[in-house]
Amino acid sequence: MKTILNVMLTALAAAIFSCGCSQKSPNTFQGYIEGEYVYIASPLAGTLTNLPVARGNSVTNGQLLFELERGSETTALDAAKKNLEQAKASLTLSESTYARRKELRDGNGEVISAEELDQAKSKRDADAAQVQSLQAALDKAKWSFDQKQQFAPTNAFVQDTLYRQGEFIAAGNPVVVLLPPANIKVRFFVPETILPQIKIGQSVSVSFDGAAKPFSATVNFISTQNEFTPPVLYNRENRAKLIYMIEAGFSPADAAQLRPGQPVDVKLQ
Repeated sequence: MKTILNVMLTALAAAIFSCGCSQKSPNTFQGYIEGEYVYIASPLAGTLTNLPVARGNSVTNGQLLFELERGSETTALDAAKKNLEQAKASLTLSESTYARRKELRDGNGEVISAEELDQAKSKRDADAAQVQSLQAALDKAKWSFDQKQQFAPTNAFVQDTLYRQGEFIAAGNPVVVLLPPANIKVRFFVPETILPQIKIGQSVSVSFDGAAKPFSATVNFISTQNEFTPPVLYNRENRAKLIYMIEAGFSPADAAQLRPGQPVDVKLQ
């Protein structure tokens, strides 16, 4: 879906470029606002029990986005904690026993046999290995428990929510779609004759109908591949022209006022 939308927007931009460039100043080009969405999913399946955000909301870094039912994960986590606690108690005892027997063996020689010391050491080592194994099991149980809740990775706009509370969600299926301000950019196209004038880090001025003032954007991508304007737009003036896609990013404050798909005019500074 996103690929088709990008193709359509690219064709639209190219169409506007070819039809309208003669009416603009030489340093002004047509473009559109593009957004790169972040799809938030849980790697585990479950029933959606809590969805505290809605389409159109703004969320902050670390804010809860959704929660899946995690009864089995809670049980597994509690059991892993209990098992680890018991194993640590056994290790403490076996370490103490081994230390006492080693002292008796080293200090008095014949008080205990070498076999008894070896048995104590083997028990201590086995208990230590058990603690290590159960710690790994606890870490896994905690990871599973934590994955049933997902939080915003950054400040963002909630573009959409894809499920309703009470629905079952398969593992890996996105639940919330975010659009962080840093992922909003302007995409425009220039002919190859203009390309040498554009550099990474260069400022451009972006304006659109109804805007109170132009927005400043910084060029952060210049396509290395050229593309032709769509054949249906070929005419005597532009049929041989190649165009290159340019992308530029906004400050977070400016990005919050823009929407993907919005047609804009981009002027080179």
